[in-house]
Amino acid sequence: MAQKVAVIDYGSGNLHSVAKAIEHAGDCQVLVSSDPHEIKTADRVVLPGVGAMGDCMAGLQARGLDSLVRELVGHTPLMGVCVGMQILAEYGEESEGVDALGIFPGHIIRFPNDLTDPNGLSLKVPHMGWNQVSVTTHPMWRGIENLTRFYFVHSYRYADWQAPCVAGICTYGEPFAAALAREGVFAVQFHPEKSHDAGLSLYANFLTWDGSC
Repeated sequence: MAQKVAVIDYGSGNLHSVAKAIEHAGDCQVLVSSDPHEIKTADRVVLPGVGAMGDCMAGLQARGLDSLVRELVGHTPLMGVCVGMQILAEYGEESEGVDALGIFPGHIIRFPNDLTDPNGLSLKVPHMGWNQVSVTTHPMWRGIENLTRFYFVHSYRYADWQAPCVAGICTYGEPFAAALAREGVFAVQFHPEKSHDAGLSLYANFLTWDGSC
């Protein structure tokens, strides 16, 4: 029987495109759900997110799903996507300051307004479009080449790119974390569902990942 993958619905996220990409990536049943029982009994869980970090946290808390996400860590493979990665950190400065889930240490901060490229030309915020990711050795990157391009849309980032939990690095004016990892949890700032073959490969790896680092 195909494994069940729950995509958490807390009122914020590109749920349809995430679910379709996961279904396309491998043999599985994808449930878009806010039901705690369905999420807790799934074989794997994806935490998506778009928009403001404060709205995402408020949506999780209103449904009682913030504590459930914490309970999943170490028991069910969990993947965070975009703002779904950011709310796994401790705190974000968006929305006048947000206490997040604290699954990863560190803060989410805004890109500075004076970003420039190597030629000194100004870079716009938000960071939007395709950019290369320098990857670490991690099972979730299996079959994905170093410096593969993924699709980003964000104004805030996990800036401590040298932290032990960082599993991928991107540079937009300055380095930032493109991926975070710990036992049982893998999270990315970019959108795999918008990243064509490379994104599908990442979701396919998630469907077979045993949670190890």
